Amino acid sequence: MDVLRPTLVRIGGRVYRKNLVQEQPFPPEEEGDFCAGPGDCVDDDPCDAFVVEETERGFQCRVEVPSPLYKYIIGKKGETKKRLETETRTSISIPKPGVEGEIVITGQHRSGVVSARTRIDVLLDSFRKKQPFTHFLSFALNQPAIQEKFLQFKEEVLEKCSKDHGVNSSLFQNPAKLHLTLGTLVLLNDQEIQKACGLLQQCKEDFVDQITGGKPLTVEVAGVEYMNDDPAMTDVLYAKVHMKDGSDRLQMVADQLVERFVASGLMLKEWDRVKLHATVMNTLFRKDPTEERNNTMPGKSSSKERESFNGRNILKLFENFYFGEVQLDSVRLSQRFSSDTSGYYATSGQL
Repeated sequence: MDVLRPTLVRIGGRVYRKNLVQEQPFPPEEEGDFCAGPGDCVDDDPCDAFVVEETERGFQCRVEVPSPLYKYIIGKKGETKKRLETETRTSISIPKPGVEGEIVITGQHRSGVVSARTRIDVLLDSFRKKQPFTHFLSFALNQPAIQEKFLQFKEEVLEKCSKDHGVNSSLFQNPAKLHLTLGTLVLLNDQEIQKACGLLQQCKEDFVDQITGGKPLTVEVAGVEYMNDDPAMTDVLYAKVHMKDGSDRLQMVADQLVERFVASGLMLKEWDRVKLHATVMNTLFRKDPTEERNNTMPGKSSSKERESFNGRNILKLFENFYFGEVQLDSVRLSQRFSSDTSGYYATSGQL
């Protein structure tokens, strides 16, 4: 990173500079350390993106933080917390591990409390981005007729293309979990889940009903395509989805939902438009049958080594395979690594 052009971090509608620091890898199951410099505001205005209360002993600021993130503020052997307190001349009170609550920053000077809060925000933003996603917005495509056609597709692919490199039954999606993913979220406690559910309902009132006319969207699932550049080295094969009436209403709903969730801070912006696709084959499924069969968003990668398959014949033979027609009547806040009674992902909320 160029020290004259430091990385800018956007938090709560404000922009901060992130100083060049030596960052150590964070070992799993161990509290690591993150050495962050002061996160000063880029402009000359006071940092008023949060409330600092005046008390009898000075000043105080409360920060709502999910308990899984406490360890990043504490640091290895409490070093990060001690450094923050020393350098900002504040006292930082953190709830016990696993207990949801607020981090409370107190100090004699308002500027010190503001500095500590800002640096905590930068730390949390940095480590939140490293957390695996816990939930995702989805349209379910697991209706019986679609599942039946998907199983036909699987049978025919294995019959005609099983001799192609890397093609076997372990690559196929679980038919009960067929879906469209709109975007992924990291929701670390019940409060964040409730916030996402509330936002989903607000979206319904603000624009979803207007776009859909309050009626289900009729879509067709037809044809297959691959994610990467070389069909001979395919990792993800997906079914294409389009509105039966030829309109772009499904795309509009997806894009505006993601835009609203990104603006709320609950979702990170990855692409200008949502890529509407239903994964049918994925090399992530090959290594571990219990691997989450959802992490197929473009640009997502896995630490697991992937063995690609030759998809040329599949693309040629099943280019126009018709999976069927489906009525999309709800967007779900789906929970990763879960199943409901139908076999689909457990739902935390829906519109």
